[in-house]
Amino acid sequence: MKPVETSIHRALTEAFEPLHLEVLNESHQHNVPPGSESHFKVVLASEAFVGKRQVQRHQAVYGALAEQLRGPVHALALHTYSPEEWRDANQVPGSPPCLGGGAKS
Repeated sequence: MKPVETSIHRALTEAFEPLHLEVLNESHQHNVPPGSESHFKVVLASEAFVGKRQVQRHQAVYGALAEQLRGPVHALALHTYSPEEWRDANQVPGSPPCLGGGAKS
């Protein structure tokens, strides 16, 4: 893992003790320099999300990643689940293609 990806993984593991955690660097799908760590997708299942609305879950993740969001992270796609929701999930939604910044389609 690269440094930013590692710091995101570490922060989320410490904050949420996840049942499942994926941190995917999707920067290569955007109009950024090679090797960038600016666009991420996080799939996170945790007991901490039981009884919480999506907005509350996302706010908690933003809080845990405040340092990364102040710095290198430009975009963060969040898919948050309670353990029961994760067991019932058929698949995680894919990320849409980048349409900005002069990227080729």
